[in-house]
Amino acid sequence: MAVKTMDPKPVPQSQGNLGKGCNSLLPAGGLGTWLGPQGKHYACGSVAAFTNITVTFPIQKVLFRQQLHGVLAVEAVRQLQRDGLRNLYRGILPPLLQKTTTVAIMFGLYQDFSRVLLDRAGNIPELFTRSFAAALAGTAEAILTPFERVQTLLQDHRHHGRFNNTAHTFRTLLSEYGVRECYRGLVPVLLRNGPSNVLFFGLRGPIKEQLPQASSQLGHIGSDFVCGGLLGAGLGIMFYPLNVVKSRAQSQVGGEFRPCREVLLTVWRERDGSLAKLFRGAQLNYHRSLLSWGIINATYELLLKVV
Repeated sequence: MAVKTMDPKPVPQSQGNLGKGCNSLLPAGGLGTWLGPQGKHYACGSVAAFTNITVTFPIQKVLFRQQLHGVLAVEAVRQLQRDGLRNLYRGILPPLLQKTTTVAIMFGLYQDFSRVLLDRAGNIPELFTRSFAAALAGTAEAILTPFERVQTLLQDHRHHGRFNNTAHTFRTLLSEYGVRECYRGLVPVLLRNGPSNVLFFGLRGPIKEQLPQASSQLGHIGSDFVCGGLLGAGLGIMFYPLNVVKSRAQSQVGGEFRPCREVLLTVWRERDGSLAKLFRGAQLNYHRSLLSWGIINATYELLLKVV
């Protein structure tokens, strides 16, 4: 049996519809009409990401400390406790801006690229065309790497005394080091985004097809949550070493731009050549990704029906 992608038709439409011929829950001429058939994918992706970030940001901070310092989760939580409640959401603005935009790009550009490429693909297999569209969308997301860069600096307690907030961090990097410094860690981001997008959009449909058939709106939300969560968790583990390299590279301010391989070898030596220590934080990342991408996928699919 041929592998199906999430969106088997050129017209961008969510697979998670409540049924054939399901109409929008908003009246004609409402938000869906204003956004247009393509624009709603960007809007729904953005709102889904906003919901996810506000819920999971504290978990992300614990995970970041584990990736950067190789400490256990208990010690990472203690560090956050010492930082105080006022600093718990310190650094949320960069991921909020970055994630709401990148997820909008991820879903929106995937649909746009798929539509354009399928119209011009000729006899090229649809699976290949959609995979290429997913890779292009993931690569385009990397233009927002500066937000991940600033988030890393604001979450690293070693820089608390130097950087006050998002705007101050951007001004400091640009004035003292230039635009290039904002893109430190770009290579691991590119190596992560393209392949992960291909796998996410390529497997989302087949995974949902294996779940029990939903007969209610709540059932569809549950299926979309499980589908997105399982994919996000699996991809999070697969690309975890790249995120470790990215965190280490982006925690540096100024100095030489070191290749990914060199950064990875440095981390490997510091953690005694232990695979378990390299993947320290991966368990929390698994559960965070399970929750995050479950929320994103379920919210996105629900919003597509609403608008």
